[in-house]
Amino acid sequence: MVIGARVSVICAARSSSANEREVASREWVRPSAVLIPILLLHSLRHLGLMFLTRGATYPGLPPQFAYPAALGDLLTAMLAFVALLLVARDSVHARPMVWVFNIIGTVDLLVAITLATIYAAPPFMGPAYWITAFWVPALLVTHYLTFLILTRHWSARQRAS
Repeated sequence: MVIGARVSVICAARSSSANEREVASREWVRPSAVLIPILLLHSLRHLGLMFLTRGATYPGLPPQFAYPAALGDLLTAMLAFVALLLVARDSVHARPMVWVFNIIGTVDLLVAITLATIYAAPPFMGPAYWITAFWVPALLVTHYLTFLILTRHWSARQRAS
């Protein structure tokens, strides 16, 4: 009986402190503090150009996959870099640019996954296979986090910092 009462008190205390932490994190975490590292990571998406490089892939990599994946990554990297500069400067154009980057970047990854599946690209990826095995899942997670920041933590009236 005493143990049950202690457990319920501990659970109630943890629940209320978790709610307080959530409210505090909403109030104290600036969107720029989270977005700048994410945008830096995505500005390195030029690595997708490896799909066009001899030696980084095996002969026979379907061009129907390689070109859209490489050029989509390059476009997303450029958009991430522009968004990074705007967020760092706390520009009024930062939020719309982050939206553009995030939508195009997410669509690029989903299209690349689809094309790799349709054209059976994985056996020909060679050393560049680590991009799809490691980077694509990590980038999808960061795109999800960016959508969360854009929709829940960064209102249209609010600045990034």
